[in-house]
Amino acid sequence: MAQNVTIQLMTMCLVQDGDKVLLVNRPPEKGFLGFIGPGGKVDFPESLTNGAAREVYEETGLTVKKLVYKGLDEYTDPGSNYRYMVFNYLATEFEGELLEAPPEGELAWVPVAEAVNLPMQPWFKRRFPLFFEEGTFEIYQNWDGEKEIAIDQSVKRL
Repeated sequence: MAQNVTIQLMTMCLVQDGDKVLLVNRPPEKGFLGFIGPGGKVDFPESLTNGAAREVYEETGLTVKKLVYKGLDEYTDPGSNYRYMVFNYLATEFEGELLEAPPEGELAWVPVAEAVNLPMQPWFKRRFPLFFEEGTFEIYQNWDGEKEIAIDQSVKRL
């Protein structure tokens, strides 16, 4: 068993309003160029759902309610003893007004059926449809950081 593993806890929470979903169009200087869901780091010692709700509020101005857990997207790199875990949620109840000058990029309500046609990071494009399916999901990728290749990966619908 690996000693001194660094674990980073993240969240992503898509906000859905009918047939549309709120996405952030991130500029190049913010990293993860293209459309992405609101989310980010979980601050210690906050809970995962509090972290997800906080990130949505900070990035969009909306207060989300009744988060539904959709799944885990996990990335590991045994060579550097690193595990990155993103806990994913969907919110269909919210209140508030969108920020006029959001910190992470331009906000856009996009039809769910058309969203995957937008520029997105490959990992987000793979994960996006799973938010709208019944049940939960688990995405796992074991990475060789030295060779920069996936050793093992899977997408499971649970």
